[in-house]
Amino acid sequence: MKIPFEPQLFGYNINIHLVLEYLAFFIAFRYYVYLRKRSTDVISSNNRLSIILGAALGALIGSRLVGFLENPMIAFSQENIIQLLNTKTIMGGLFGGLLGVEFVKNRIGETRSSGDLFTFPIILGIFIGRVGCFLSGINEFTYGYETSSVFGMDLGDGVLRHPTSLYELVFLVVLFFCLKWIKNTKHLKNGELFKWFMILYFAFRFFIEFLKPNVFYVFGLSSIQILCIICLLYYRKTIVSLKFN
Repeated sequence: MKIPFEPQLFGYNINIHLVLEYLAFFIAFRYYVYLRKRSTDVISSNNRLSIILGAALGALIGSRLVGFLENPMIAFSQENIIQLLNTKTIMGGLFGGLLGVEFVKNRIGETRSSGDLFTFPIILGIFIGRVGCFLSGINEFTYGYETSSVFGMDLGDGVLRHPTSLYELVFLVVLFFCLKWIKNTKHLKNGELFKWFMILYFAFRFFIEFLKPNVFYVFGLSSIQILCIICLLYYRKTIVSLKFN
């Protein structure tokens, strides 16, 4: 299979990344509904719906904002503005969704943790989306630097590069099953599973970004890496105190 993978339907090229992105949202939501039916949700249906809406709005704003901050020096033109409006990143979506949830919970007076039920659907959704990134090769800005290592792959420009999307796919599989094992064998407080997901995923993304040719840096760090640090600082008390019983 050639990368970028561009299947055709009725003579038209299919944007495989876009297809898998929408598929990721659909399957992740159906997985969430499945898990909620099989579990005892301590949060009422009305509050849960408000939380989902808060997460969606926060994710929308956060993904676009961080997407813009990855290249804030871009020249303003009609074409570039349209491109910026279409630019989004899962990292901004996750952290923006987190802030959106916390804002809604504060408004409705919900004090119980709500993230655990979203953890595995989010991982599944990210996984499906990253398959689309990998298949898109250099058409998506998720590829890595040139490399002479055994892991190097031609992602569409004839250059052997770090397949960072593929690295992330492997990490997500390991993360999924590790968190499953923790959930089934350890006594976690409500909300701790989601906290571990955020901490581990953002820590992974901080380091994997060193393999990507980002275009905007502050103190030698990309916008994504700065966001990772902000997220880890947000969970600083959890990182210091959280223990498995």
